[in-house]
Amino acid sequence: MLAGLNHLTLAITDLQRSIDFYVELLAFRLRARWASGAYLELGELWLCLSVDADRSAGPDYTHYAFSLAQTDFAAFAAHAAAHGVKEWKSNRSEGDSFYFLDPDGHRLEAHVGSLESRLAQCRLQPYAGMEFFD
Repeated sequence: MLAGLNHLTLAITDLQRSIDFYVELLAFRLRARWASGAYLELGELWLCLSVDADRSAGPDYTHYAFSLAQTDFAAFAAHAAAHGVKEWKSNRSEGDSFYFLDPDGHRLEAHVGSLESRLAQCRLQPYAGMEFFD
């Protein structure tokens, strides 16, 4: 059912410092930025930077997302639940997502959608202070 890596989300403490690192050093392309995050791209990789100023207080928002077709979403979520997989977050963004933990507590996500579908939704309902870079 899973089709490959969809995106990485990294919890960061300083947005501009992280954007500079990924853009200037690693040659990522900045696609959008808002008050508490940014979307960057490198080839097929979609990277989300998410400000989490107090990362030491417990688990942060860093997670790894896998692509999943819309037609497989319900079956995947039911299959995971039937195997006792623990959900760590409810979806609040564009595209269906199932957020779950692996046996060692790594935060994972099965996501329907792409960076392009996310940006299209953000153009309709932008996050606070959002800018787009095309």
